[in-house]
Formats: sequence, structure tokens, C-alpha cells
Amino acid sequence: MAFAVAIDGPAAAGKGTIGRAIANRFGFEHLDTGLLYRAVAKLALASAANCSEEMARAIAARLNPKDIEKDGLRTTEVSRESSRIAAMPSVRAALLEFQRNFAQRKGGAVLDGRDIATVIVPNADVKLFVTATEGVRACRRQIELTNLGMSVSYDDVLDDLRRRDERDTKRGLAALRRADDSLLIDTSELTIQQAVSMANAAVNQQLGNRVRFSGRV
Repeated sequence: MAFAVAIDGPAAAGKGTIGRAIANRFGFEHLDTGLLYRAVAKLALASAANCSEEMARAIAARLNPKDIEKDGLRTTEVSRESSRIAAMPSVRAALLEFQRNFAQRKGGAVLDGRDIATVIVPNADVKLFVTATEGVRACRRQIELTNLGMSVSYDDVLDDLRRRDERDTKRGLAALRRADDSLLIDTSELTIQQAVSMANAAVNQQLGNRVRFSGRV
């Protein structure tokens, strides 16, 4: 059975955590689509300080699934470069089929990113938009980077998030926005368990609807 869950939202809002929890709960496969662009960015930075769109497209076209499992994909430098690369039309086109094929895999799939419900899988069975205030997100990202051994200040992380939010929401192609039929989950004042429970309930409801519909046919 193909069953797709699309999760969108800004950086450090908790969509990856929720996506992984849904996948574990229901036995779905999970894809953090941001890692695709991070992997391209990391490979591009290894080749040139400021790679061209053509170079980035070529890297994206030959991206290997193992590339998204490598270390060093969440550094500030890679994050900044991945946001720039993600705005390149040819790069997004090169990665589109990879993501859509993943969404159709049997047994169910969860994809999280910026344009999953609006561009990649607009007919997803469940659509979630996960967000939080920028202050909360900056705190979370600072803790994440510190745990990775990086020394970063809160102000620097906040500034970086603001610049990334502006690029992601104002880019002309596949800008970050909430799909009209998505469920909003604001994690600013929620525990992880509360946010995951809301998401699981939405998936449970849709799975139940599908079972009831199948039973009537």
C-alpha cells in the first residue's frame, strides 16, 4: 500500500523529529529531503567555494543515496550553501523524481522538507505544516550544533535562521508555504510527545478512512 505523509516547515521547527516518529510508529520509510540539498551543497563546497548552477545540477543528477548518510551535512556552512542551491531550478528538477519515487514506495513513506505538500506530493494522504517561533527554533538549532561539537552563539544562529527563512519563503520556485489543506502544528510550546501525538492522530484518522472506504467498495 502506498501512503504518503508530507511534512513542511522552516528549519528547526521539529518536522524531522515528527517525521521519524511517524515512520517508526507506522512502519513507514522516512526521507528528510533537506539532506538531498545538503548533500549536494557539501559535495559542491568540496569542489568550489561558490559553485555554479550547472555544477550543482550535475552533482544532484548523480547523487547517491549514501551521500545523504555522510557526516558534516548539518554544519552552518553547508546549511547556508544548501539554501542557496535549493533555489536553483535545475537542481530542484534533478531531485524531483527521486523524491516522488520515494513517496510512492509500498508500505508508506514520510517526507519532510519545504515544498513536499505543495510541489513534491500535492496529493499526499496526510499533510502537516510544522512551525515554531524563530527564538525557539534558534535555541534548538544552537543546541543541535553544540551537540555536534560546534561552538556557535545564539545571535549568530538566529541571524542565520532569519536569512534562511527569507530565502526559503521569498524564492520564486517552490517557496516555503503552508498548503491550504495541511494541519498546522506549532511546536513552540509543545513537548515532543504532544507534537508527535497530534501528527500520529492525523495519520491514524486517514488510515482509518482508507480502511472504511475500502470496506465499502
